[in-house]
Amino acid sequence: MVVRVAERAILSGADEVLVASDHPQVLAAAESHGLRTLPTRADHLSGTDRLAEVVEASGWSDDTVVVNVQGDEPLIDPALISQTASQLAQSGADIATLAHPITDAADFFNPHVVKVVLAAGGDALYFSRAPIPYARDHFAREAGGETLPARMLAYRHVGLYAYRARFLRTYASLAPSPLESLEALEQLRALWHGFRISVAISDRLPLPGVDTLADAQRVQAWFKKFDPAPD
Repeated sequence: MVVRVAERAILSGADEVLVASDHPQVLAAAESHGLRTLPTRADHLSGTDRLAEVVEASGWSDDTVVVNVQGDEPLIDPALISQTASQLAQSGADIATLAHPITDAADFFNPHVVKVVLAAGGDALYFSRAPIPYARDHFAREAGGETLPARMLAYRHVGLYAYRARFLRTYASLAPSPLESLEALEQLRALWHGFRISVAISDRLPLPGVDTLADAQRVQAWFKKFDPAPD
C-alpha cells in the first residue's frame, strides 16, 4: 500500500519522495520498488514528530518545503499534494493544509470526520472531531440533526500538511498540548503554541483511506479496475 502512496506522491511533481517508517517490512517493500527510505524511531507521538526526525537526518535546509502524506492513503489525488505545497508558499503560514465543504449531516456528526473552523483570512481557528460550528437555532428545530443549514460554513479537514523544514525543527521542541491529547489531533499542538495554519478550500474530496480490512479490499478492487499493476 505504501508503494501506491509513494507513486501518487511522485505524480504530484515533488522534487523528492521519501518513505519514512519504523516498520522494516514497510521500508523493505518501498526499497524493492526503488524508493528512497529512511528508518525512524518508533516512539513518535505523531507523523509531524516523525517528519522532524526526517528533516534532521536528511540535512534539509530551513526553507525546504515538506509535504506529509500518510501511508494509508493509496488513492490520494496528486493534485491535492501539490495544492497543499502551493498554499504554504502563497500564505506565508507556518503550516498549510486543505479542507472540503461538508454537505452531509452524517459527516458533520461523525467523530472520524475532522472539522475545521476558519478565520476571515483562511487560517484555522480550531480543528475538532465534534460538530463545529454548531448551528444552534437550526438544530433546535431539527432535533434529529438530519439536515444542515443552507449556509453551514462547515469544512472537513483533508489530512495533508505542508511545512518548511525550519518549522518542523521547531515543532519537535514544542510540548504536546492538552487539546492535542484530548482530540487526538496533532495539528492542535501548533495552534496551542500560537503558530498559523493556512487552509485552502479544495473542490476535490479525497477518496477514503485504509483503516480496516474492508477498506483494503475496496481499495484493491479500485486498483484492479482502474489502475492495474503492470505484468
